[in-house]
Amino acid sequence: MKLYHGTNVDFDEIDLTKSNKYKDFGQGFYLTDIRSQAEELAAKKSRLFGGYPIIQEYEFDETLLNGSEIKVLKFDRPSTKWAEFIFKNRNRDNAFTHDFDIVIGPIANDGVAYLLGRYEEGTLTIEELSDKLDYKKLNSQYFFGTDKSLKYLKRL
Repeated sequence: MKLYHGTNVDFDEIDLTKSNKYKDFGQGFYLTDIRSQAEELAAKKSRLFGGYPIIQEYEFDETLLNGSEIKVLKFDRPSTKWAEFIFKNRNRDNAFTHDFDIVIGPIANDGVAYLLGRYEEGTLTIEELSDKLDYKKLNSQYFFGTDKSLKYLKRL
């Protein structure tokens, strides 16, 4: 399967330490199987931080997800477990790390910080948070969070 990474700076080697620690699935390298989504992200990054939109393409053998060599977590759709996982990863007050090599699932919407704050203060239930985090637009993200997982990506 082909995966895409939208960026504003081209690079040849993936450095996991350069990723933000408080993203949906934690600190790692994020890709999507939807090219237009990567294009939108690259355009946004270049507007915010300079540079120019770049789409990096990678080949990933998804049959490897069925093996036991790497630990994979997959969310097929927004759910309470998905919302709880995002909350833990984005929470700056409590250090949370997980041991998944690859996490696959929907992207939370742009109002994530506000909604997570409401959940934390108790004005939203986990079910309400899950419903409100649903992006409502076709999207996906593939998180590669370990050096072991990066070996399964081949840049095209």
